Amino acid sequence: MYPQQIHQYVRQFFIENNCPILRENEQFINVQLTIDMDKKIMNRPFYWKYVESTGGEPNPAQLTLITDKNRLTESIAGEVVHYGSPRLNQLFKVTRELGSFVQMYERAGSETGAQTILTPWVGVNYKITYSSDRTKEVLYSLGINLINGMIIKDFQESIGELNLGSAISPNTFHLPYIITPLRALERLDSVIENLIQQDDHTWAEEAKERLRKDLLVLEYFYREIEEADRPECYRIEKNAIEEQYKTKIKIDIINGGLFYLKSN
Repeated sequence: MYPQQIHQYVRQFFIENNCPILRENEQFINVQLTIDMDKKIMNRPFYWKYVESTGGEPNPAQLTLITDKNRLTESIAGEVVHYGSPRLNQLFKVTRELGSFVQMYERAGSETGAQTILTPWVGVNYKITYSSDRTKEVLYSLGINLINGMIIKDFQESIGELNLGSAISPNTFHLPYIITPLRALERLDSVIENLIQQDDHTWAEEAKERLRKDLLVLEYFYREIEEADRPECYRIEKNAIEEQYKTKIKIDIINGGLFYLKSN
């Protein structure tokens, strides 16, 4: 997952959860948390218990996240987030808890009397985890047009700057979808499977080679004992080594939604 993808995800997360963005550039983002979001992610239960028991004025925290430390040119105090970092995993978890599927409408322009037509899209953010003794994670954001079936990558990034709301604007109507959202998800799942198949899987071959070398070392220490006579600890250690290097691919849906967007 590239820094710009992380930044876009973090930015959209806070926008969707009504946390105002106070300051940002492409390398960091500073947001004002709501009371609810502070309680969810800042781990301050005693503070909130005190405020609520005394009737004090709540003061939710501001949070600064550095999304591209290598390109940061300013002296910014904040948390560095990257794929696999505790803070980003926490945002993924909160997203799932809040509900991973949304329905949003692009807000219409202000032209008096102008009628706006919105087209339905399904957008899904996937996390692909390649794991053995090492782990690699990749994020894909896909969108599919429910009228003509067109599929685009980087969907989250494409809607990041749009003015979206949970209610449709006046003098606006949306086209009924032809492709059902369930069928759309099936198509996007197929795209993800194809992307995985086309990916570079040398990581798996490299894991098998490391497995082979570790097993050779194990065999070396028991070389003078017939396999049938080897102690239980040999089999336990061998199973542990094989489990350590077992290659697995996991697909997770982080979140998704039905989006009604203006046609370009």
